[in-house]
Amino acid sequence: MNITEVKVRKSFPTGNPKAIVSITIDNCLAVHDIKIVQGNDRIFAAMPSRKDENGVFRDIVHPIDPETRDEFDSIILSAYDRHVALEKIFDDMIADA
Repeated sequence: MNITEVKVRKSFPTGNPKAIVSITIDNCLAVHDIKIVQGNDRIFAAMPSRKDENGVFRDIVHPIDPETRDEFDSIILSAYDRHVALEKIFDDMIADA
């Protein structure tokens, strides 16, 4: 199983939520509404979730084992880092114009 595409749908310059991301797995399955969140100790990818009847948020879809979770985080966060770098370059170009 491979993540074949990562799209940063929306980014937020301030606050703890940093971005909303969609991924495609093996060019055949899309997962939307993955959130990039700045936590107390690190930035991480939060899988799509919803609140259950007890008010607890539960992931709708998520990796089962830690190795797959680490792989997803690495790929998603690398794409987010590239997106932030490109935004900075673009913002700098506009500021210099």
